[in-house]
Amino acid sequence: MTDPSVTHLFGRLGLVERRVRGAVAALRARDPIPDDPFRGLYLSDQAIDEILRSRRLPIGDGDPGLAEVEAAADQAEAAGGRSRLRHLTAAARLSHLDVELLLAAVLPDVDSRYEQLYGYLNDDVTRRRATAGLALRLCGMQEASAHARARLDALADLGLLVVEEPERPLLSRTLRVPDRVVAHLLGDDRPDPALAAVLTLPAAGATADTAAGRAGETAAGGRATVTLPGAERLARAVLNGVRLIYLRERAGGSGHALAVAALSRAGAGALCADAARLTPDLARSLYREALLTGRGIVLGPISGPLPAPPTADVVVIMYGTAPFDPHWSSTPPLPADVEAVPGAVRAELWRDALNGRLAPGADPDAATAHFTLGPQQITRAATAATLIALAEESPLRADHLRLGARAQNAGGLERLARRIEPAVGWDDLVLPPDVTAQLRELAARAMHRDTVLGEWRMRPGGGRGRGVTALFAGDSGTGKTMSAEVIAASLGLDLYTVNLATVVDKYVGETEKNLERIFAEASGVNGVLLFDEADAIFGRRSEVRDAHDRYANIESAYLLQRMETFDGLAILATNLRANLDEAFTRRLDQVVDFPVPSSDLRRTLWDRCLGARLPRDPDVDLDFLARSFELAGGHIRSVAITAAYLAATSGEPVCMADVVGAVAREYRKLGRLCLEREFGSYLSLVSPERQ
Repeated sequence: MTDPSVTHLFGRLGLVERRVRGAVAALRARDPIPDDPFRGLYLSDQAIDEILRSRRLPIGDGDPGLAEVEAAADQAEAAGGRSRLRHLTAAARLSHLDVELLLAAVLPDVDSRYEQLYGYLNDDVTRRRATAGLALRLCGMQEASAHARARLDALADLGLLVVEEPERPLLSRTLRVPDRVVAHLLGDDRPDPALAAVLTLPAAGATADTAAGRAGETAAGGRATVTLPGAERLARAVLNGVRLIYLRERAGGSGHALAVAALSRAGAGALCADAARLTPDLARSLYREALLTGRGIVLGPISGPLPAPPTADVVVIMYGTAPFDPHWSSTPPLPADVEAVPGAVRAELWRDALNGRLAPGADPDAATAHFTLGPQQITRAATAATLIALAEESPLRADHLRLGARAQNAGGLERLARRIEPAVGWDDLVLPPDVTAQLRELAARAMHRDTVLGEWRMRPGGGRGRGVTALFAGDSGTGKTMSAEVIAASLGLDLYTVNLATVVDKYVGETEKNLERIFAEASGVNGVLLFDEADAIFGRRSEVRDAHDRYANIESAYLLQRMETFDGLAILATNLRANLDEAFTRRLDQVVDFPVPSSDLRRTLWDRCLGARLPRDPDVDLDFLARSFELAGGHIRSVAITAAYLAATSGEPVCMADVVGAVAREYRKLGRLCLEREFGSYLSLVSPERQ
């Protein structure tokens, strides 16, 4: 069946062909040497005389067949057909003259016979395309018409026409229609190969392999789709004539996905490109591709000025994390914020991405509710989880989903903090019941903050973030860092320990900048941020006596403000709670005090730290160790490791002498004396001779 679009194109080209034939006939009629075999290679005296006698007149004298060709196109469109030439005319706002110039230039690309005819009309066998002068005359225009000549520049600006050989006079410059434009008019939908470096989605946007491509009205494979918040508003703006939009992304939001969803709802496809790779030449090709296909351009992330868009009817939706700078574009865009995707929508996106592959009984909502991910990240996380399950040859479980979600964390934070992959759980904690209950409550806050702070809006106004912050206070070794690791493990998150060496700077203002980088990176990462020895940077403000006090107070004031706007999960750990500014306490969601363990807890700690794999002599008296030595869990672990090394050196199971000797070494590290009332009958085992 003949394509009605191509039929319309050939009908219009046939009208140009009629004018070309007329021009050839007219030139032949006045040709002084009609049978000259070297025509176009030299000028004879007769040819020069003929040039001097003749006047250059337009060739086109109206197209009596134009009405019939357009009527046939109307009929085809009424039957459901579509003319690509007509669509391009409307999208690029081309005039009748623009279309005629384009057709005159495209004719040799459709029928090679016209290369020879154009060479004859140009009186130069080497110039086998239409020149500017010939194209103007074929369109019935005077060669000196300023309006007609300007239209050549307009077509070139749109990327629909290339005017070559700029060193020549304008009228003798060759006109060429880019291959992509010719291919499109003939029915080819493949994008320009030059755009492969910048396109981030297949040209068929609606069938993209990301959640962004499925977030429109129709999902691939007939699955139900998810409507992203804000997509309907943006779609209405596009339908009402808005052509430039800037989406500012917040943590957990995806401007890319929202833009594709909005264009889908507006009945247009999306042409997505990486702004960082876009050059002016590629930008022209991108805008031209949007003109040809009727798609909107989704461009980002934006961080600087953009190539100027064409004056044609092209929708450009930009996105980025920074506020839009008016200097980036001469045309002000419609601004919109891309907020984090609500929990209910994220759950739908997870189910859509998993497509029923979960093991029976696994609940993706409960497993991933606390992960702040955008639509694209959710799709990648679901793919990563599926691969992990395949590698383990097991059904897709909730823990696989958490691992897949953690894999979406960017690596920027690891340059500023040390990442710890949690390897402990609630059963590994040896703490008083009330402390454990507080820790579980903190984990629950992180799990349900979307519901409490988002849906129920329990922290409205004031620019406050949706973060959860806590203070762990207690002596060294009482389990603060391990508790943070357990909370991270229970949530399926990584633990990031802030390295103070990368934060504190002697120069004024640099510490605040380093902290801002950490908070900014952490807001886009699903992890637990641990500030160990927090009193070093969250110290109490003091009376200003000199410039040092003033700048120290500025640092604390900055931290007070930044903690309120933080969107992640942060834990401050300190041995000196009294040194923290009281203003921080109000901004904390929870304060957990870690006491020195009691005798019963110490016995459990001794048993846990010595472990089940370490060969243990029956003379090891755990009751005596727990009752006599008031050590925190961290110190007990250090003693157990030292005893294990002593046992490994002797080649015997660890015995009481090894353990007591290790305790003595730990006492010396702490600056404590080895007294008989603590060591009792074992004091002789820690004499200098035995050490």
